[in-house]
Amino acid sequence: MKSDRLLSILLLLQTRGRVPAPELADRLEVSVRTVYRDVEALSAAGVPVYAERGRHGGIELLPGFRTDVTGLTADESRALFILAAQGAHAALGLDAALGSALRKVMAALPAPHRPAAEVTSRRILVDATRWMSGPRQSVDLEVLKDAVFSDRRLRLRYRHSGQREPRTYTVDPYGLVAKAGVWYLVADRRGAPRLFRADRVRSARLLDEPVRRRPGVELADAWEVLRRQVEEREDRVEVTVRVRRDRLDLFQRLAAAQLTAPPDDDGESEWVTVRLAYPALGAVRQLLAFSDRVEVVDPPEARAELLAGARSVLALYQGQGQGPADG
Repeated sequence: MKSDRLLSILLLLQTRGRVPAPELADRLEVSVRTVYRDVEALSAAGVPVYAERGRHGGIELLPGFRTDVTGLTADESRALFILAAQGAHAALGLDAALGSALRKVMAALPAPHRPAAEVTSRRILVDATRWMSGPRQSVDLEVLKDAVFSDRRLRLRYRHSGQREPRTYTVDPYGLVAKAGVWYLVADRRGAPRLFRADRVRSARLLDEPVRRRPGVELADAWEVLRRQVEEREDRVEVTVRVRRDRLDLFQRLAAAQLTAPPDDDGESEWVTVRLAYPALGAVRQLLAFSDRVEVVDPPEARAELLAGARSVLALYQGQGQGPADG
């Protein structure tokens, strides 16, 4: 709607200052000509907005002009109050600030939309933590957060998975990402993007040097590259299993991170085919927890790995049974 577009232009100009017309057109998904027509409409409505053409031109409000914009729609009001679990804000020390901000937003909402926004905050909750993920090591994000917001380099002592001793890195942070309840630091090391789990950081120290990010690269860009590297690793092991129907729901919850496709479920068979991916062959031993409720179909080396694991468990308990008799 044109009214929503005019409001969006006004908000962008208030927060950004001068904005080139092509950028506004791209953000609003309209033509540059439409943007100039909208600017004329704002001017006719009494908004002190003007446009300068040319290489360094753009659209801008007169200096000092501000307006209280409360023209939110009902759906926009609801959207503001659908928030992720409070743990994310608490980890960043922003719980109190979040509550204060929401109270201010509620006061600024158009009166007819306040009841709907309040109900939404009580009826919708987004919890990004996986089921049965177990206790997590406490994470101190304070220094990482300081580095991100102050644009300074960071010296890390970091322990990789499977290694006993931490290693030292000097990195250039882009930002922090919370994925499925786990915090990650996204940073460049020697000009290449790297991912560091916050709960594996043994110590972190801010350096006096300014951050050296690659030109034009934002947090979202670096995260997308790293996310693809994790999800599309060539050395990952793809496994096909059969799951008994009475354990399918539990299996999907516990193996959610390994699922690569929805189950092949006809709704009738006793067994349901599921496809998974593991970062290494040894990781398939996770499936031993399901006993005879899960069978590996393919590849053969995954079946062999599970058989070796089962024999190790059997040998352990057989050996235990040969110990001294009770009493």
